[in-house]
Amino acid sequence: MKDYKRYTVTTALPYANGPVHIGHLAGVYVPADIYVRYLRSKGVDVMFIGGSDEHGVPITLKARKEGTTPQAIVDRYHSIIKKSFEDFGISFDIYSRTSSKTHAETSSQFFLDLYKKGKFITKTEAQYYDEEAKQFLADRYITGTCPHCGNPKAYGDQCEKCGTSLSAKDLIDPKSAISGNVPVLRETTHWYLPLEDYEPWLREWILEGHKEWKVNVYGQCKSWIDAGLHPRAVTRDLDWGVKVPLEEAKGKVLYVWFDAPIGYISASKDLKGDDWEKYWKSDDTSLIHFIGKDNIVFHCIIFPCMLKAEGSYILPDNVPAFEFLNLEGDKISTSRNWAVWLHEYLLDFPGKQDVLRYVLSANAPETKDNDFTWKDFQTKNNSELVAIFGNLVNRTMVLIKKYFNGIVPAKGELTDVDKETVKGISEVPGKIAESLENFHFRDSLSEMMNLARLGNKYLTETEPWKVYKTDPERVKTVLNISLQICANLAIVAEPFLPFTSAKLYKMLNFGKKVWKDAGSAELIEAGHVLAEPELLFDKIEDSVVEAQIARLQETKRLNELNAPIEISPQKPETTFDDFSKMDLRVGKILEAETVPKANKLLKLLIDTGIDKRTIVSGIAEYYKPEEIIGKSVCVLVNLAPRKLKGVTSNGMILMAQDPKGGLCFVSPVEDFNPGSEIK
Repeated sequence: MKDYKRYTVTTALPYANGPVHIGHLAGVYVPADIYVRYLRSKGVDVMFIGGSDEHGVPITLKARKEGTTPQAIVDRYHSIIKKSFEDFGISFDIYSRTSSKTHAETSSQFFLDLYKKGKFITKTEAQYYDEEAKQFLADRYITGTCPHCGNPKAYGDQCEKCGTSLSAKDLIDPKSAISGNVPVLRETTHWYLPLEDYEPWLREWILEGHKEWKVNVYGQCKSWIDAGLHPRAVTRDLDWGVKVPLEEAKGKVLYVWFDAPIGYISASKDLKGDDWEKYWKSDDTSLIHFIGKDNIVFHCIIFPCMLKAEGSYILPDNVPAFEFLNLEGDKISTSRNWAVWLHEYLLDFPGKQDVLRYVLSANAPETKDNDFTWKDFQTKNNSELVAIFGNLVNRTMVLIKKYFNGIVPAKGELTDVDKETVKGISEVPGKIAESLENFHFRDSLSEMMNLARLGNKYLTETEPWKVYKTDPERVKTVLNISLQICANLAIVAEPFLPFTSAKLYKMLNFGKKVWKDAGSAELIEAGHVLAEPELLFDKIEDSVVEAQIARLQETKRLNELNAPIEISPQKPETTFDDFSKMDLRVGKILEAETVPKANKLLKLLIDTGIDKRTIVSGIAEYYKPEEIIGKSVCVLVNLAPRKLKGVTSNGMILMAQDPKGGLCFVSPVEDFNPGSEIK
């Protein structure tokens, strides 16, 4: 790890249009907090920045849907998010917001600096305009049919069904999300940052200079650069956001991707005052961005190009982007309420912040998408936190209380197993540090737990509860070393489990230590008086997780019940002459039986009025043979014969299929004779 004088650590700004869920925590905030707590324990000067992204179309869409103002939306959710982070122990030095006065001033000035240096180009292009609403439409204000998968509810920037990035002009049959009308194209002028001008520099800076970046980050950057970069608009036609500080730009605001990362800088100004620049403009400062994979391009290409264009800022040393966390095998979705919301978790599991921190760290989606399940949550709590970490501390504290009245005994002469254990203690902090400095959070957590495992192994091998009867002096050494392991855990667990660490410090009855103290087997002196033992963790019962699973199942049921029905689009136009070639008749099912080795097929004998014929139909999954005998149906009688599973089918029964896959017969309402023509 390069020796920097200070660190500026930022976390992606969550949109203030909804609460924070476990996907956000696992992919950004928990690893960032672990890293920052580790740096602080090392005595490093670190500034930890967070804040709410309060501009952009999702905010205005939420406000329009609820019949309120964008400001009311961001005020509500900023408060919820900020409190959730505080209660969960995310140790921001400041949690700011992009609707602040400081941010408006900072982002406006940043724009002006680049404008005056000639870093922008202007382009006049045709964009969609809603004539009824009298406004240009941002991408998310336009819906239509995806040209790739046919989803009729794709947005102007992305199809959420197939995941394809789109341009609003790609959509088939575009509609305004405001009025529902078909928008028209009108010309509008915007300012653009010509990213293509920075391609040679980006190749040198990233592709040659940062090969140590995570594979997913480096790979996505390379893909974008190799494909060729294009100008990126920095302004939009909206009324919510930071106003563009130019007289000729009335009615325009800064594009949210441009103003949001500047929020890191404006937050630094609010926190540090006149001292902020050394955290952004000094070569002895390391800039680290913690983000999810959907923000890689913005933090590795676009924001660095902005900083490079301005000229006085440092660039990020690393951008540890994480993949996505799924929930019970399904993609976390705010719109479907398929999530574990942080503020709800804190209500349902009071005092168990560290359990969730531990599980999310153990399942961190570092290199690929990972999954959170409530059963795994329960298992990791009961089998690891309770049975390993908590068990070691409890056994040690209780035995010292029982045999030595809670007073730390002195070590005697060390045996080989004692020396091996002491050596193991000394090695753990370095292993944790190496993993953290390389942003391997799962490995670092595992090394921390290995110290607790070492302690349990040591107690099991030495069996002080048996030895005390014959050799109490030996037990003094064993419990002293065991307690030193507990004291070391209080230090090295703090980045991962801050609430547990604080509780352990209290039980050990000694002041907080720093990272350089870890690894010592002399942290607590003989004669030191311990506080009363307490359980660090308690078991989570089946009924608790079953209630959470039931809640999700109810969410899924409601989603399926309320899922919008997607009607297939109209087929190409046909003629009456084509239709008249089809001979449609009323028929009656006389016999029905299953077709051997064909789970979906029924063999039917149909009275068509013309004759009695065999028709094979793929309805066995929906109807039992005995249920449909005697039923009147509609039959296409002049369909060419076709062999299915060895049976010749002479016609086709008409069925209706709903968008969810259900089938039903198309039958005459009244009792018509077989052979009656359908016209």
